[in-house]
Amino acid sequence: MAARYPPVGFHFSVVFEGLTNDSEIGFQTVSGIKATISNGYLINEGGENRFTHRLPQRASYDNLILKRGLLSDSRLIQWFRDAVDNFIFNPVTVTVNLLNENHEPLETWQFINAYPTDWSIEGFDAESNAIVAETIELSYQYFKRLN
Repeated sequence: MAARYPPVGFHFSVVFEGLTNDSEIGFQTVSGIKATISNGYLINEGGENRFTHRLPQRASYDNLILKRGLLSDSRLIQWFRDAVDNFIFNPVTVTVNLLNENHEPLETWQFINAYPTDWSIEGFDAESNAIVAETIELSYQYFKRLN
């Protein structure tokens, strides 16, 4: 029986449905894959003084944060500019694939109705040998994990 190891976190792809091609799926980092269910409803039961019932509330999701090298001619950045410059939002499904050694998806997350909320470029530094990186932040309705 072969030993099982956790997957590596550096082999992944990101696809924006209808926006990206193979030259735009490479990102340096992906973060913000997080869902939280809060204890939103507190109910006091009559005659019971030892505790309060805590009932779960609906899930909330952090923004998805993607970082990559700056691409000057990008359909993805045009999608952002439409939102910022013209206030035109076209939500899309964003798929993040964690890949195995054969470039096949091990795990997949789909972010439904994602739209841009923040875009920034890292500072320039004449003393550094780093590439110019852009950070893209997305809000979305919910995500689902596919196997």
